[in-house]
Amino acid sequence: MNAKLETVLQKIDQCNHQDPNQDIDQGKQVAKEWLYGQRMSERLTQFEPDASELLQIAARGQHIQRWSIPRSDYPEGRVGYKHWRTDLGKFHGEKTAELMLQAGYSEQDAERVKALLQKKGLKQDTEVQTLEDVICLVFLEHYLAPFAEKHSEPKLITIIQKTWSKMSEKGHQAALKISYQPEHLALIQKALA
Repeated sequence: MNAKLETVLQKIDQCNHQDPNQDIDQGKQVAKEWLYGQRMSERLTQFEPDASELLQIAARGQHIQRWSIPRSDYPEGRVGYKHWRTDLGKFHGEKTAELMLQAGYSEQDAERVKALLQKKGLKQDTEVQTLEDVICLVFLEHYLAPFAEKHSEPKLITIIQKTWSKMSEKGHQAALKISYQPEHLALIQKALA
């Protein structure tokens, strides 16, 4: 890993270590979005070992300081949710780009990472699609179970179907290799039937 890449990943991690929300990882409490960033990087390495430097940065910055734009600041329902997600994408892109410039990356590289984090060109741009696949895989592997505790089966099935529709065939194949709890595997099978 080159020095610039290492610097920007450390900067992202430092930002995410400030997350007041905690999660449990291997029996220890850690900052929730820091853990998410680690999971994104690990999954990207498994899914696309030759990922470009900029895609590696985008994966780690996917949820940078997400807690600073709470969902509760937006109206309930689909329209409010979509507005929140759009604002998050812009914020994550701008924050990550700012850290990249501090680390010595060009304006052009920073703009590319912004485009990746805002999912510009999903289904047409290979790197945007790879990022989306990784996001979906991390959700299915690490966040489907806690999500399932809070939502009804019909809602979960809809969410799984929407998640699946965002993924490439390569993403689908990787998702089918994840080791799920039997009840979550059954949900996925129902959603895909």
